[in-house]
Amino acid sequence: MKLTILVLEDEPDVRAALERDLEPLARTVRIEPAQDVDDAREVMAQVEADGDVLALVLADHRMPGTTGVDFLCELVADPETEHVATVLVTGQADQQDTIKAVNLGGLDYYIAKPWDVAELDAVVRRLLTDVVERLGISPVKHLAALDPVRSMDLVRHGWGDR
Repeated sequence: MKLTILVLEDEPDVRAALERDLEPLARTVRIEPAQDVDDAREVMAQVEADGDVLALVLADHRMPGTTGVDFLCELVADPETEHVATVLVTGQADQQDTIKAVNLGGLDYYIAKPWDVAELDAVVRRLLTDVVERLGISPVKHLAALDPVRSMDLVRHGWGDR
């Protein structure tokens, strides 16, 4: 079972840049791209069919069809996916979009484009660790992609061994 990061971005160059910046985690974590919400739903179905866990969604806001904010709100509202950590990665969300993402979508984090790679890495590791803890998954298999201090605390306390 692998933790999965879904990268939802309609701009191919931006999607490729996010995937590149997440590459150091790819040995431990499954990274799946999607160009729109319909594509993201197909990816989610495949992740589930493979027995992996959708842990984190990085979503742009403005896309053809359903917006990234609306998609993140759907995830949080669905009991099947409410555990998923959500990050809005955008340079185009206005204040109302951001308020909706935070208040209705339970947004975990907002990253403005262009992003700082070190911030992206730290946020992703922190949020993956949150999901591991939330779901009671043993962190051992995922250590290379988790927050190092928190994950070692989880290991020391036998987290996920229950």
